[in-house]
Amino acid sequence: MSVRPRLSVVGAGMAGSDAALAAARAGVAVDLFEMRPVKTTPAHRGAGFAELVCSNSFGGEARNNAKGLLQAEMLAAGGLVMSAAAATRVPAGGAVAVDRDSFSQLVTETLRKHPLVSVHNTEVTELPDGVSVIASGPLTSDALAESLRRRVGEPFLGFYDAAAPVIDGESIDLDVAYRKGRYGQQADYLNLPFTREQYESFIEALSVARKHVPHDWERMEFFSGCMPIEELARRGHDTPRFGPLKPVGLEHPESGERFHAVAQLRQEDSAGRMWSLVGFQTGLKWGDQKEVVRLIPGLENAEIVRYGVMHRNTYLCAPKLLEPSLALREHPELYVAGVLAGTEGYLESSATGWLAGTNAARRLLGLPSVVPPETSMLGGLVRYLATAEAAGFQPMNANWGLVPVAAKQRGGPGKRERRERAYQDGLDAFVSWLGEIAVERTPPFALAGRASDQAV
Repeated sequence: MSVRPRLSVVGAGMAGSDAALAAARAGVAVDLFEMRPVKTTPAHRGAGFAELVCSNSFGGEARNNAKGLLQAEMLAAGGLVMSAAAATRVPAGGAVAVDRDSFSQLVTETLRKHPLVSVHNTEVTELPDGVSVIASGPLTSDALAESLRRRVGEPFLGFYDAAAPVIDGESIDLDVAYRKGRYGQQADYLNLPFTREQYESFIEALSVARKHVPHDWERMEFFSGCMPIEELARRGHDTPRFGPLKPVGLEHPESGERFHAVAQLRQEDSAGRMWSLVGFQTGLKWGDQKEVVRLIPGLENAEIVRYGVMHRNTYLCAPKLLEPSLALREHPELYVAGVLAGTEGYLESSATGWLAGTNAARRLLGLPSVVPPETSMLGGLVRYLATAEAAGFQPMNANWGLVPVAAKQRGGPGKRERRERAYQDGLDAFVSWLGEIAVERTPPFALAGRASDQAV
């Protein structure tokens, strides 16, 4: 009897979870290593796989949205994370947001029950022997980071990431908060309006609140997509009003009143018992954080069920090290996925995990590596990681700059139409490519919410 090839996957976050299932579906036995709950991190709270530690949103799903294209590609591929997101989503207007507990539970159960996946709850301190996917995430343990550093001979880069506080829904003043979506979108958000005086008081308190203080060896480098609210305020008195507190399109639905600033709350769970402050990632000390949050109109009596936290993310300089297949150039038996590979975002991490797991399995089976078409969002993303300018490299998320979009022409289609065309072209090319490489692409379980018919 032949011995089934085995793959090691380090980390059961977004990237590692998708990598493990993709490889197992290809017929490879997978040893999935997750150090939690034996050893935890500053950001995680539970022991489940694919825990959402920041927002509970995977981004907008519209056909003119770059993240929407990547979502559709992962649904077409039967990716674990995106399929679980579709099955556990909660109302969030045009965005795909999930009940974070149900989502993590579904991912965890799917992997633990798979006959080819063996889960090991232990810390990996040295790179595994043989073909492996390293998806240990932005909070890679010091020991494993040092082992990887010795192997690649390159320093890690780092930036700070922060999570937003989550509010008990019963403590929100619904006489102040009102439902409305920006620019007439579905009213899935609760809006908290500021007068000028209330905004001034809020910004003043924010400016003097105690903040996370890094160790001397840490540098405060923030990724623009997850900027802490206190850092936004530091950069300019009105900067938050042009960011997460932007009032444009959020006039009161009954009175038509316009406000100086507006904070938004997004539903966190399917029952609507918890709500997160949109764009309010923060590293404020918890006592000060509570005082600042309670200066937001409608949250004067807010009960914070999960405080915002700040933590350091670790990632490689991908252009110096990675192939588009996500294998290390000098060590092709090692694949890197997720934030460690230079992506930003749950969706992007899971998609690169799926590709790394697929290619690692193909290597074990004696098949050549594959890379999605350049017109697809995943194809554009991994090509960027491998070819970007190495100097000053920063993590990248899905955006239209990664794929070909028709140039603007006088009298021609507008931006929305051109992006919708790019969406369809990219998805068509990706689905055709999936057929060529013959991967298992049926959903891992019955889906609820958004169906995957777009991707067929």
